[in-house]
Amino acid sequence: MLDKGKRNKAQEGDLKLIEEICSSTWESVYRFIYLRVQNREEAEDITQETYVKALSRFQKNGIDDVDKYTSFLKTVSLNILRDRWRKNKRRGTGVSLENTDPLKLATDDPIETSTQRALIDAALKSISEEQRKVVELRIIKGYSVAETAKIMNKKEGAIRVLQYRALQAIAAFLENNSLQKEV
Repeated sequence: MLDKGKRNKAQEGDLKLIEEICSSTWESVYRFIYLRVQNREEAEDITQETYVKALSRFQKNGIDDVDKYTSFLKTVSLNILRDRWRKNKRRGTGVSLENTDPLKLATDDPIETSTQRALIDAALKSISEEQRKVVELRIIKGYSVAETAKIMNKKEGAIRVLQYRALQAIAAFLENNSLQKEV
């Protein structure tokens, strides 16, 4: 609970109190928004817009409880999202598929990329050393079955079986771990 002195300071624009509120609420507000838009840049923009709108009201009216302020921020962010969705629905998005390059439009989310990389590393560690070597030579380095067999001193049939079993084990590992994250 904010005491009367803090409330009055907030109404007067005490930057330290506003900073305290922002730092204690921004992560939960950002996550709340990100879950809805699934786009880092858009979530950052909406979070910033949320604070701009909410802080002006906070300075005017004050607030007693930071938890209530978090709820208020989430409500403000939902209203901003709804406004954007309505505006986009009315305006529509004109996209020419012939002139669109998907590679230019794709954006990489570093958090998602690092999570995927860690999951793939764990999947590769879950298979045998021999299977890992086949996957490395065949898939990562691009060697043919014959070249891989020669490098590993095995028959081509054995290489095919190792590769098949390795890919099956990796797929099962990835499926099991992705299901666990969803639950």
